[in-house]
Parts: sequence; C-alpha cells; structure tokens
Amino acid sequence: MPSQKEICKKFDAIPLPSKDGEKLGIAIETIGKMPINGLRHNPENGTCGWYIWCGEEMSEDTDFFKPLHVSHISEYIPEVEQYLSLPPGYRFLVAGEYEDVWHDPKLISM
Repeated sequence: MPSQKEICKKFDAIPLPSKDGEKLGIAIETIGKMPINGLRHNPENGTCGWYIWCGEEMSEDTDFFKPLHVSHISEYIPEVEQYLSLPPGYRFLVAGEYEDVWHDPKLISM
C-alpha cells in the first residue's frame, strides 16, 4: 500500500497530514459496503475535516457520521489511511483495485 506522501505526490497535492489526536467523521454502520468514499473539508475545532462512508449514498441524517480519532481509522477501514494527508478540498472513492481521487473546490468554499 502506498504511503500518504506517495498518494499526495501521485495526485499532485500538497500534503496536510491528519494528526492522530484529531477526529474525523465516519459512518460506522456502513462499513463493509462498497465503494469507500471520503471527502475533506477544512479542519476546525479539533477535527481534521475528513468524512468517510461506505456504499453508494451519503445520508443527510445528523447522526450518520460518528466522531473517531484518526489514530483508530486503521482498526475500521485500514485501506483509507493512505489518503488522509490529501489536503482539504479532496475526495476519494475506492473499491478493490479501483481508485479515483479528485479535487472538489466546493468542499472548501463554504
């Protein structure tokens, strides 16, 4: 598996590492579905800005995402750890060997 630095280089992104003590939002109930999705807003209030869910749809329910310290992501979805240094405004979608990473300026213009 590539390192976070290698992923950023591959997608020509300036790394902004997520710190272990910061929190991300994870949709625990969706783990095991495909694809795995992630998007990053600007970090604020002790969060790194990442929201991660599995499956086709992201729910609008207020309790869809649960807070999780970055240091625990490897216990839940280890395959996303390599993307966590992508800076705010980035998204990823992975399913097995398929990988799509792109910049979405709408994520940081709010």
